[in-house]
Amino acid sequence: MKKVTKFAVGAMALVAVSAGVSGITAYSLLKGENRRAEYTFEDSFRTVQGARMAAMDAAALQPVDLTQAAEVTLNSVVHITSIQRSKTKTVPAPADIFDFFFGDGRGRQQQVQTPEQKGFGSGVIISKDGYIVTNNHVIDGADEISVKLHDGRELKGRIIGTDPTTDLALVKIEGDDFPAIVVGNSDNLKVGEWVLAVGNPFNLGSTVTAGVVSAKSRGLGANQVESFIQTDAAINQGNSGGALVNAKGELVGINAMLYSPTGAYSGYGFAIPVSIMTKVVTDLKQYGTVQRALLGIAGRDVGNELYPDEIKEEQKKLGINEGVQVVEVTEGGSADGILQNNDVIIEINGKKVKTMAELQGTLVKYRPGDKITVKVWRDQKTKDFTLTLKNAQGNTKVVKSADMQILGAAFRELPQELKRQLNLGYGVQVTGVNEGRMKDSGIQKGFIILKANNKQLKTVKDLEDVMKAASQSPDQVLFMTGVYPSGKRANYAVDLSQN
Repeated sequence: MKKVTKFAVGAMALVAVSAGVSGITAYSLLKGENRRAEYTFEDSFRTVQGARMAAMDAAALQPVDLTQAAEVTLNSVVHITSIQRSKTKTVPAPADIFDFFFGDGRGRQQQVQTPEQKGFGSGVIISKDGYIVTNNHVIDGADEISVKLHDGRELKGRIIGTDPTTDLALVKIEGDDFPAIVVGNSDNLKVGEWVLAVGNPFNLGSTVTAGVVSAKSRGLGANQVESFIQTDAAINQGNSGGALVNAKGELVGINAMLYSPTGAYSGYGFAIPVSIMTKVVTDLKQYGTVQRALLGIAGRDVGNELYPDEIKEEQKKLGINEGVQVVEVTEGGSADGILQNNDVIIEINGKKVKTMAELQGTLVKYRPGDKITVKVWRDQKTKDFTLTLKNAQGNTKVVKSADMQILGAAFRELPQELKRQLNLGYGVQVTGVNEGRMKDSGIQKGFIILKANNKQLKTVKDLEDVMKAASQSPDQVLFMTGVYPSGKRANYAVDLSQN
């Protein structure tokens, strides 16, 4: 469970404004001769239909008996245990006087055995065949995942995909006819509407708390893409990944974090709306990574009282009281040549936009290649512009998450003996090269990678993390710096782009 101790309100927020994320049925397929096949949330998962509740209006049920909503939800919320196995790590050893006078300046190192670590959280079954949504931070770094159902069954979980940008992850358990939850529409939530938070706080087991929606489209600065539902239903450590449901028992959010100076509930919790969740998990299942469209601007809210006086004075001259002020347009991005500095974005495809968080929450339903209409305030009047959304690489192609197989090589952590011989403190060695990007770049067996994209490599996992991040970057290149056992130093650029 993340702990947020204060709101991060900056003068400028970089909008990688993701459209990586979509409403339940909000995504419309674009038709064309060369358009790839894409699917909605319902196409991708064997969901439970909410037809039996179609005639009910959640807002009209206030106040309401929440027992039925709790009963149907409890069966769909699971307890997740993430296990990090014991590992051997190389760490700096305590310095002594002899190292100071007679050492080589690098200091001594020693190997330590880390204990096995366990983390606990919650998850929500979203399809009958065992797909589960949880928070990325619940399963981050896990070597093993155990899922305990409400009926007491314990099953092994498998990670399908993760998205740290929104703090969401998709996990699969094997089987069929699981008690999937009915997925609702978070866009229909109203402030003041009753909701239930269901999860496993403090590892106590299934727990239900009730409250109301305190606010929508909250931005906390905790994730790169966020438009949180704020609620006063108690959310504590262990609730992460659990369900936020409305009075009909429909899933409207994934509990993610609390706002607290102590680490325990003190009034407010925050959930990721299903308008974001459905698009993320659909992409994770179909592509392995989120197809995130970027508007390609940096912007800030208009009328934020926490801004410095100079920004307030600047915004007064704009002649409008709300919206998102464009302060920078990214070269080659979706808005390049269309939007300009000091434009104020007030609508996206007819939906009003008042803040950066609302802008993110509105754009989440789109993918690269989609066309949107942006209404802006410019020169004391409104203007409409149509633009095509692009990805981080500046195009509309499908972005795939690169795995280690694309490199076509085998690796190992640099042995202690070789470290001493070469006077190195860290490194990852190439132990074999087959057909793949490493061979194409000229890298040979034995090469010791010291840095990849300026990050020191101490373990093979370090290399994997850097490579995955690079595959999602605009350049899609892995720059490697290292040395051969002969002492020859070398630099290589490994192309990670995928057709």
